[in-house]
Amino acid sequence: MDYQLKPIGKTCAGTGEPLEPGSTCHSVLVERDGQLLRLDYSDEGWSGAPEDSIGEWLAIVADETPKPKVIDTEGLMRYFEQFCEDPNPAHDRMRYVLALLLLQKRRLRLEGSRTDEDDNEFLQVIGSKSEGPFEIADQDLDEKEILSLQAALTTQLEAELI
Repeated sequence: MDYQLKPIGKTCAGTGEPLEPGSTCHSVLVERDGQLLRLDYSDEGWSGAPEDSIGEWLAIVADETPKPKVIDTEGLMRYFEQFCEDPNPAHDRMRYVLALLLLQKRRLRLEGSRTDEDDNEFLQVIGSKSEGPFEIADQDLDEKEILSLQAALTTQLEAELI
């Protein structure tokens, strides 16, 4: 027979205070009015299992902070290819940051670089599955600019790809 129990509650059944993420929680299973109920207690609210308890255990209260969504590398690669097909100069910085991310994830490989007659530098990359080659203008961004663009890119990708 399978039983469906609710996850750890948000408040202590003994004190009514919020259960703190990362803290120990005393959980008990009781039967009341023909229903199985889970009651959760903080250390401060715990005075032992109620007389009508069927079982008890310790648990750790989970952190409620939402975990960042993971954007798969193939999704990043498709997005990068779309940026490369549309050589809009307004997208140069984002295309460059995407290339750096994909190089870091080893989805792109650096084949070389070149400098044109105006001293503009270009990264020459190829996909690990033989996509490309791609030539990406070096945007000479500092770390702060890269982090800012990565955050904007993550927000944009979460909205579009996930």
